[in-house]
Amino acid sequence: MNYKFNENREFDIIAVGRACIDLNAVEYNRPMEETMTFSKYVGGSPANIAIGSSKLGLKAGFIGKLADDQHGRFIEQYMSEVGIDTSNMVVDTEGHKTGLAFTEIKSPEECSILMYRQDVADLYLDPSEVNEEYIKKSKILLVSGTALSKSPSREAMLKAVSLAKKNDVKVIFELDYRPYSWNNAEETAVYYSLVAEQSDVVIGTREEFDALENRTTEGNNEDTVNYLFKHSPDLVVIKHGVEGSYAYAKSGEIFRGLAYKTKVLKTFGAGDSYASAFLFALISGKDIETALKYGSASASIVVSKHSSSDAMPSVEEIEELISKNETISVG
Repeated sequence: MNYKFNENREFDIIAVGRACIDLNAVEYNRPMEETMTFSKYVGGSPANIAIGSSKLGLKAGFIGKLADDQHGRFIEQYMSEVGIDTSNMVVDTEGHKTGLAFTEIKSPEECSILMYRQDVADLYLDPSEVNEEYIKKSKILLVSGTALSKSPSREAMLKAVSLAKKNDVKVIFELDYRPYSWNNAEETAVYYSLVAEQSDVVIGTREEFDALENRTTEGNNEDTVNYLFKHSPDLVVIKHGVEGSYAYAKSGEIFRGLAYKTKVLKTFGAGDSYASAFLFALISGKDIETALKYGSASASIVVSKHSSSDAMPSVEEIEELISKNETISVG
């Protein structure tokens, strides 16, 4: 089964939401208290997905708000250099700062992220700064969940989704749930379900769908898709970590993608690389089953590398990993 997009558009994907700084521990296998050096990268789920998409050859754009400081300029410069259109990235004039994420790599299984997200510039994107003429130039609008956690960014996201639907732009909702961004579980579920119900494709982990449905115990994939298929979505992708991922189509078809074995360095970055490669495959006309393989392969490459954005793989790297694993399976 293939997924159809509006072909006559200048951009393949426009992402909207946060772009921030990742400071990844250079020293592995130790707690952050003992870590003395960090490497700086661009971070933030929608920014990473735009970067991953651009590195795979898609024409990507970005809507977001940057701090008027050195970090903000670094983000804009990096994204521009990897081929992303940054014409709709707005510079904050009210003194808000760039979000920072320090990462700790204690072991391949124990990684944590320490976020500085108080009054960050990306959550001050105003609805008036979301441009309809820009959105209508794209096949896809990618919205990420964290941008819904505070106003005015929340309203900017809702406006962007509304404009996308009005102009036949597919809405892809990457759940990107960060508990510390939200006041409580009820609030999360209200805004997640509001956007999920208006989206065409919803992508997330099983735990993120549980947050969307405000569950305190692990939910059931069948219940989740039955609920979402009563609304706009016609494709729902639910990731189960090392167990792989499932894509459910409104037509009733179910596809499974297996995770690829790799030497894991850290656990973060996998979701963003998964989304960019999965969407690349769909936009390139590949079927859903193949798109799941692209997503899984890309995720396994990124978790074996130090950064998230810098480590986003090329099409050749992804296809090489898939082909190597298929040869092993056949053998």
